[in-house]
Amino acid sequence: MNGRFQRASIWLILICTGCSGTQILNATSPDGSYTLESGIAYGEHPRQKLDIYTTLAPLPNAPTLVFFYGGGWRDGNRSEYAFVASALTARGFSVVIADYRLYPDVVFPVFVEDGADALNWLAAEGRRYGLRSDRISLIGHSAGAHIAALLALDQSYRDGRMFPVIESWVGMSGPYDFLPIEEGYLLDVFPEATRTQSQPVNFVRRGAPSTLLLHGADDDIVDVRNSERLAVALAELGNDVRVEVYPDAGHARPVAAFAPLLTFLDTSLADTIDFLLSAPPGE
Repeated sequence: MNGRFQRASIWLILICTGCSGTQILNATSPDGSYTLESGIAYGEHPRQKLDIYTTLAPLPNAPTLVFFYGGGWRDGNRSEYAFVASALTARGFSVVIADYRLYPDVVFPVFVEDGADALNWLAAEGRRYGLRSDRISLIGHSAGAHIAALLALDQSYRDGRMFPVIESWVGMSGPYDFLPIEEGYLLDVFPEATRTQSQPVNFVRRGAPSTLLLHGADDDIVDVRNSERLAVALAELGNDVRVEVYPDAGHARPVAAFAPLLTFLDTSLADTIDFLLSAPPGE
């Protein structure tokens, strides 16, 4: 069995095993590039906790990266994404991964407010943990990209909170312009009264943080046009925005390709690192 066929077989196994796939990715990702402090509370609710992965070889002047995972706003756990932190700490970035409250316990905008509270904690307490807390970059996948987008673009989440400077943000497979909602549980996740406020595209402004949008052309969960429309809106106001659309890629592939076993799938990790190192500072 040649190496590429073997890696492709692993990818098929991961697709078929669901959540256990992230366990495999974590187990096969090196842990020698960071120290881990787990379960730090940024609020009083049991879901308001975060993990800090501190790189052992920091890049000079690098921002702290805050990662928000996906799961349709109703699933997910920070422990499932150690492989993302492994990839980024190996390249000199310290990483924070935060849990947030989920549907049906909460609806919009509570999970975004949790993300804002995690950033408030980072601004107030991050230096105690050796983090660069004055400058950050956000990274999110799927529902996590939606949260990252609103934190980067909708300045109302700063009200009553300390906020680090959001230098840039990366959205993978993100829903940014997904109205109307016609059926399914999202009708409850996004109550009609606040639905307009749930759309990141409605908060595009001049001087927004530098933006990288990664999306699979064959994403059948979040249409690639979400990224394309947000990119057009940002560019029309003169913002720095870059888009990478990966041919034949589905919804999970941009984040899965951060794992060492799966970097052959596409260039999402390299594209993210190149962007973080070259993007002009936002805000």
